[in-house]
Amino acid sequence: MKKLFSLIFVAAFLLLSVTLSLGILVAGPSEAGANEVLSKDPALFDKEGNFNTNILSDVSAWINDHFFLRQELISANNAMTATLFRTSGEDSVILGKNGWLYYGSTLDDYTGLNGMTEQERYAAANNIALMAEYCEDQGREFRFMIAPNKNSLYSQFMPDYGVKPDIHDAHRLHGLLSDMDVPYIDLFAVIGDASVTAVSSLYFAHDSHWNDMGAALAADTINAQFGVESSYYESNNFKYPYNHSGDLFEMVYPAFQDGEDSWLWCGPLEFEYTSKATRPDSITLTTASEKDGSLLVYRDSFGNLLYPFLADSYGAVRFSRSTAYDLTYESDFVLIELVERNLDYLITYIPVMESPVREIIAVEKTMGTVEAALQEKVKAPEGLKLWKGTLPETPDAGSAIYVSCDGTVYEAFCLAENGFAVYLPEGKQPSAVAAMYDSQMLAYELVS
Repeated sequence: MKKLFSLIFVAAFLLLSVTLSLGILVAGPSEAGANEVLSKDPALFDKEGNFNTNILSDVSAWINDHFFLRQELISANNAMTATLFRTSGEDSVILGKNGWLYYGSTLDDYTGLNGMTEQERYAAANNIALMAEYCEDQGREFRFMIAPNKNSLYSQFMPDYGVKPDIHDAHRLHGLLSDMDVPYIDLFAVIGDASVTAVSSLYFAHDSHWNDMGAALAADTINAQFGVESSYYESNNFKYPYNHSGDLFEMVYPAFQDGEDSWLWCGPLEFEYTSKATRPDSITLTTASEKDGSLLVYRDSFGNLLYPFLADSYGAVRFSRSTAYDLTYESDFVLIELVERNLDYLITYIPVMESPVREIIAVEKTMGTVEAALQEKVKAPEGLKLWKGTLPETPDAGSAIYVSCDGTVYEAFCLAENGFAVYLPEGKQPSAVAAMYDSQMLAYELVS
């Protein structure tokens, strides 16, 4: 009996292996699910014509990503894991209560673990302040807006992790912006208050983003800040229910049909595209309408449902998904929308704008030398070049970083891991960098 069982097990295993492998020849390779990036087709030779010594591992990786019924087996395995163990089979997705799904990368924000340091929060706020100053000096209105993580607003369906602080990096950043008199939009308060009386949630249960009704409320809030009248959220131009396929659901169950119902905007939106690109996730979209005013928007995936409302509200809008905010485009209004889980982008990517000139500062001591590198292949305002460097130690929390060049002092952008970046006149070289250490202004000579 034991021998028979072993034979049946081996036969079943071999049959399954052959089916999954040969099925590719009949039905073709499995496609990517959700936002997966699958292995490329293996090649015997590289672009230079040399033999690919990794051909066997490339073939193995390709088969692993494309075998027959791959998406169906992933979906079945994750469904079984959710049923038996009450947890998600995908590390990037959190299985919540009542069928709610959350993006795994938001867990640190939710628990308060691995958050930004005090200096990093200041650096992020100060970089926003520099952008606001640049826009306001040009007579343009500037607003910064954080799109809240779903579990920051709808935590009641999250698993119990035993840790959930009341104040997160986003709230601390708002506090710093208030202290610096930098205008921002607090959607945590706006959507949080509205959610109490909303007919249903303003975020999808199976998606990491807000739904049409949440996007409409965000648009009305933005417009109110810029003095533009709109009432998308208060209108009755929403249809319920309509079936939405959530990005998180597709990541966990790529072969299943999502059954979530939500709100769909059905009202008029009168604008036209002036760009060739028209997809919601396009890197750049430009639109025009008969309304007044022009708007420059830097946004992420939360802008996919938000942008039609803004396109309907202004005469000309430029929407960009670039992480380097180019503020040299002309507009009456500037909006930067950034999801809460990506606040570190503010100290990772460098805006494109002139660095502000500051008064000459009194340096108490010169410590040594620091290397600064000219960034030849990045975009810079006309007549300027970008320089980057790294300080040997972390400055005091709340310290700006200054770079001197040819007798002029510029304030630099503060980057992660003690980095700094500054735009200087083309053909000029920086001579020194200074910051506060133990309440003293210390300088380093810059060498390239």
